[in-house]
Amino acid sequence: MKKFIARAAVEMGFILFLFYANLLMGEFERGGMGRKNGILWAFGDIFTAKNFAIGVVAALIAYAVFESLRKKI
Repeated sequence: MKKFIARAAVEMGFILFLFYANLLMGEFERGGMGRKNGILWAFGDIFTAKNFAIGVVAALIAYAVFESLRKKI
């Protein structure tokens, strides 16, 4: 059981990392305000409760999908 929880936590953490990395890159693209306001502003803009909730839900869905694919293959 510990191994299952640890694996889920690592996989969901990695998905959250990719989610936040994507948001941060978006702040420094053409239309993003990160270029003008700086990196600290960008961190403050992306680390919000709403973004965290979206990231956790997306990570749970992705984890469930990958687990079902592992069992089928």
